[in-house]
Amino acid sequence: MTLGCTPEQMAAGAGPDQLASVFGRQLSLASRSVHADDYTNTHSAVAPPMHVSTTFRYSDNPDKLQPWSEIDPDAADELYIYSREKSPNTTRYEALLSSILGGPALSYASGLAAFHAMIVFLNPRRVAIGGGYHGCHGVLKLLNKLNGLEQLELEDEGDLAKLRKGDIIHVETPLNPTGEARDLAYYRRKADELGCYLTVDATFAPPPLQDPFRFGVDVVMHSGTKYFGGHSDMLSGVLAIHPDRAAAGWLAGLRGERLLLGSVAGNLEGWLGVRSLRTLELRVMRQSENAQRLVDWLASQQRAGSSGSGSANVVADLVYKIQHSSLQPEASDPGSWLCKQMPNGHGPVFSLLLQSAEHAKRLPSKLLLFHHATSLGGVESLVEWRAMSDADVDRRLIRVSVGVEGWEDLRDDLLQGLQALHGELRQ
Repeated sequence: MTLGCTPEQMAAGAGPDQLASVFGRQLSLASRSVHADDYTNTHSAVAPPMHVSTTFRYSDNPDKLQPWSEIDPDAADELYIYSREKSPNTTRYEALLSSILGGPALSYASGLAAFHAMIVFLNPRRVAIGGGYHGCHGVLKLLNKLNGLEQLELEDEGDLAKLRKGDIIHVETPLNPTGEARDLAYYRRKADELGCYLTVDATFAPPPLQDPFRFGVDVVMHSGTKYFGGHSDMLSGVLAIHPDRAAAGWLAGLRGERLLLGSVAGNLEGWLGVRSLRTLELRVMRQSENAQRLVDWLASQQRAGSSGSGSANVVADLVYKIQHSSLQPEASDPGSWLCKQMPNGHGPVFSLLLQSAEHAKRLPSKLLLFHHATSLGGVESLVEWRAMSDADVDRRLIRVSVGVEGWEDLRDDLLQGLQALHGELRQ
């Protein structure tokens, strides 16, 4: 029996559920990342074909023509009209994302396009948002200009008390750029108390590290540019909708509005996303493990203090603070909210606060394996003097995005870079 589906099965809506019925259980994340889009197969090629057409021929049979307004988009994935609505590439990409994320997913041209679409659809009067990615704050400022949308501080109880029914609590976890986590169960309780929607930007902890739907999140957002793309060569945004919300019309509403916003992912990006998601678990687990080893090593060197010698002396002299969810107090308690929320490891991004802004500015040029560039989530390791792209960040901060290289090589690169900077400062 093939895990792919016939055109008849595809038209009937066969997909990941069929695989579960065959095996008597849901397949693993690794298997779903490879097979959850099999039901879209209409060709014998093993590697998915790339479709670049923006428009598609209607049926030659007049009896099969249906006005767009009468077509059920959920029951007609084989029917394509115009790529601003959907394309074969994005259909496959979204099939994989829906299975991986645990709720129906839509793809967008970028993470900010996805965030904008989510805010437009929910249309709140107020959004409580913490620190994190400055681009989301910028979108809210634009909407404030248009309709007076009020931005509140997430971690201020007084501000949270201003929220009303239909407003949004938006949580970014782990947080950009520090890699620290926030308690989703706590914010779900607050949202229930206030009648608010709970949305989360989970970019920094993709599956299998975190499943926000387990904690009742209404919409999960990802910048697919990062770990879903994984190779620093595509832009993408993703919204996954809680199945209950999707059944209540949210999926259809978001899809219809995406057509008008014009923020659909491109053909090439959809194809690249499919290619990349095949190895999501392999990459993310490797990156998470590498990051944990580096954080543990840096923390041990820092604890050794300036009274030590060699590497401990260099790290302690130059690194003021290390920030990562694994260093939060709750990380040491197996029963804590943090360990329940991230049971499979911590995110592959952490930050270093150096002793001065000048130190932070100069360190990246001393590194050989870490590229000095913005963005994150790719197979290659990056560092960024974060002030290069975020005007509001502490200028002492270096954001570290860990790739899939050997962690010992990354450790030695950080060490030699810090040693080079230390020697330069002492001249």
